[in-house]
Amino acid sequence: MPHNRLAPSRYFTGMSILTLSLGAGARAPGRPVHSSSGAPRRCPVSILGVPFDAVTADEALVRIADMVDAGEPRYVVTPNVDFLVQSRLDPELHRILCEADLVLCDGQPLVWASRWLGNPLPERVAGADLAPRLMAQAARRGHRVFLLGASPEANEAATRRLRELHPSLRLVGHFSPPYAPLARMDHGAIIRRVRAAQPDLLIVGFGCPKQEKWIARFHRELGVPVCLGMGGTIDFLAGRLSRAPRWMRRAGLEWSYRLLLEPRRLFRRYATDLHSFGAALLAQWWHLRRGAARATPGAFDRTTVERLGGLWREIEAAEGDCRVDLSGVGFIDATGAAVLTVWHRLLRRRGHRLVLAGPREQVERLLRPLGLDDVLVGEREAAR
Repeated sequence: MPHNRLAPSRYFTGMSILTLSLGAGARAPGRPVHSSSGAPRRCPVSILGVPFDAVTADEALVRIADMVDAGEPRYVVTPNVDFLVQSRLDPELHRILCEADLVLCDGQPLVWASRWLGNPLPERVAGADLAPRLMAQAARRGHRVFLLGASPEANEAATRRLRELHPSLRLVGHFSPPYAPLARMDHGAIIRRVRAAQPDLLIVGFGCPKQEKWIARFHRELGVPVCLGMGGTIDFLAGRLSRAPRWMRRAGLEWSYRLLLEPRRLFRRYATDLHSFGAALLAQWWHLRRGAARATPGAFDRTTVERLGGLWREIEAAEGDCRVDLSGVGFIDATGAAVLTVWHRLLRRRGHRLVLAGPREQVERLLRPLGLDDVLVGEREAAR
C-alpha cells in the first residue's frame, strides 16, 4: 500500500509551489490542524460539490465569535438539501456556497449523506437552532446585531421579542426592504442603513438564493465582520413559525412537520428535492466507489488529509499562487475534494489562486460530477 509524501515547498516568481506526491515508504509530515479552542479540527466533506465544515453548534458559535474579533468581512451560509439542488442548476450559487467562510449543515439528510460518503458530520447545525444561541452569545459579548429581511411585521416582532429576552443585546438596527427581485432592489439605501448602524452581525432573511447572492455581492462593501444568510430565521425569532417537537428534529423529521403546516407550498419542492438530491448523491457515491476501486497509485483521501497539518499551514500562509501536483494521485474522495475547495477559498481571499497540476484522467472524472471543475483553477488557465 503506497504511503503519502509531501515534498518541501519552493518559492520563485511569486508562486508558492506545494507539491503533493505519493511514493512507497514515505510518510506525510506535519500534525493535525487545531481550532482556536485547541481541539483537532475535523476535515470538511464535499456533498454535491459543496464543502461542509465539520463543526458542532458550539464550535460554530466559537468560529463566528472569532470572525467578529478578527473584524474582516466574512459570510456564513446554512445550506440544506434545497440549497444543493438549486446550486446544481445555478453556477453562481454554487460558487458562493463554496467560497463561504463557514458552511453549516442545515439538514439531517446531509448528515446521513456525509456518513455514506465516509466522513460523517458531527451534527446538524440548523439556522433556526443556532440563531437564538447566537443572540444570547451576542448579548454576553456585546456584539452589535442588525436584522435584515422577512416581512415588516415579522422583523418588528423579532426585534421586540429579542429585546425582551436579552435586555443587554445591542440590537442596532432592523429593516425589511420592500419585496423586489434582486436586480430591482434599492441596494444603495440598504447598504447606507447597515453601514450607519455598524453591526458586528448581520442576519439576512431574503430566502435562498436571493440572500446568498446579495451577501456575496455586498458583504465587503458593508464592512460587517459576519453576514449570515438564515432564510426564515427572523420569522422563527419572531415566534411566527413554530418548530417541530424536539424528538422530530432529532429523528430528522422536521421536514415532515413543516410539510403538514404548509402542504401546498412545500409538497412540490420537497418531492423535486428528494428526487434530484437522491439521484445526484447516488451518482457521487458511485463515482467515488468506482474511483477508489481503480485508484493507482495513491489517494488524496480523508486518511491523507488528516496527516497534512504542515500543508494546511503553508496554504494559509502562502504569499502567492499555490501549485499542487496531483500527477501521483489516482483517487480523491469527498474529503479530499472539500479540502481542495477550502484551499481555493483561502487563497482567493488573498487574491491568489490554487493551481492543480497534472491531474490524471480518473481524478478529473471524480472532480467533474462534484462541480469542482468550475471552481478550481487548472494549470492551463493559470498560465493565461
